[in-house]
Amino acid sequence: MAKKYFGTDGIRGLANYGAMEPQNVLRLGMAAGKYFTREDGREHSVVIGKDTRLSGYMIEPALVAGFTSVGMNVRLFGPLPTPGVAMMTRSLRADLGVMITASHNKFYDNGIKLFGPDGKKLSDEAEMAIEKLMHEGFKEGLATAEGLGRARRYDNAQARYIEIVKATFPRRMNLNGLKIVIDCANGAAYRTAPNTLWELGAQKVISIGVKPNGTNINAECGSTSTNALSAAVLEHGADVGIALDGDADRLIMCDEKGKIIDGDQLLALIAIGWKETHRLSRDGIVATVMSNLGLERRLQDEKLDLIRTGVGDRHVAARMRADGYNVGGEQSGHLLMTDFATTGDGTIAALQVLAEIIRKDKPASEVLDLFEAVPQLLKNVRYSGQNPLELKSVKSAIDDAGAQMGKNGRILVRASGTEPLIRVMAEGDDSAMVQKVTDDLAAFIEGAL
Repeated sequence: MAKKYFGTDGIRGLANYGAMEPQNVLRLGMAAGKYFTREDGREHSVVIGKDTRLSGYMIEPALVAGFTSVGMNVRLFGPLPTPGVAMMTRSLRADLGVMITASHNKFYDNGIKLFGPDGKKLSDEAEMAIEKLMHEGFKEGLATAEGLGRARRYDNAQARYIEIVKATFPRRMNLNGLKIVIDCANGAAYRTAPNTLWELGAQKVISIGVKPNGTNINAECGSTSTNALSAAVLEHGADVGIALDGDADRLIMCDEKGKIIDGDQLLALIAIGWKETHRLSRDGIVATVMSNLGLERRLQDEKLDLIRTGVGDRHVAARMRADGYNVGGEQSGHLLMTDFATTGDGTIAALQVLAEIIRKDKPASEVLDLFEAVPQLLKNVRYSGQNPLELKSVKSAIDDAGAQMGKNGRILVRASGTEPLIRVMAEGDDSAMVQKVTDDLAAFIEGAL
């Protein structure tokens, strides 16, 4: 049975509509609570964090009602990065962790990510079981009046998270002398990220995207809109810029010249740096099919493997766990280092990059530019109704496009796991061919709708 609510990264959708309607959120809380509650005579607990979206005020109490109705105690963190929720789930010995966020999406979307007691995202099997429980009636599995759960605010979650993050930075180092711009996307890390940099001794921290109002998360700021970051770095003469997304599990950076550095370049830096310092658990890293061919070639020069997975950090994390890799990530900026965290953490990743800049004692522009990216183009085609990838004509067009690229490039066409979009990507050494194949294939798919 296909999943109805869960996508590639939890549940996500338009706030107050469909899966994100209060009654469905309530059902999710009840179902997840029942799934993680066992008849063992002990109390069970769940921790809940969120980003800064207006709809969080609606979703959070609906979840609380669901969990407490089946006897789970709830601890509420307020705004906290997604990886912080995963960390605190383990630290507080909770049965379940919940993050209310739609990550890099605009404010009108929201979503719910679930973490097991080990701080890792749930398996497909667990998500299927929870969805099955969501279809039960509202009265099944309710706690007795004396068995209802309690809810309370947990005021020091941000401070505890900052201490955990700071501990990942090399003890012999500090950020003295560095002027850093940090763009928090008006999201979950608007307090924690600047404070972390300041406490580690940065000479000056210029914070932007730190005035959330419920509707400005990811709005012309953050890792998906980096013009503000580049401008601030140049205006203040900063040494480096850091951009997070709404829930702070992504990282994009900027050198002192205003050039944006994507996740592939950052993966190359960490992989090569960790190889030099004997910190890689294996001779390679894990990335997705979206990572640039230039990254693969650069790693080959260093005798490092690039293991590719499907799109989504959960697939990267699963492969890392299965095969024992300790570095992985996505071009979009999800960077996973399992020595420190069970999921991507933009702040921790930024600290590891800053450590490499300090270790090499060179400007960011010389440290962060490790390979020449192969021309790559991505186009999105929005659809409604039937998935166009199910059409024979579209499948044939994709095969034809792949034949045009030949051995000097590749194409990737996939449905987004979070939005009704078909993502068409082509890359190769011939930029004109990449442009033509991408344009033609996207136009064909759009015309087939």
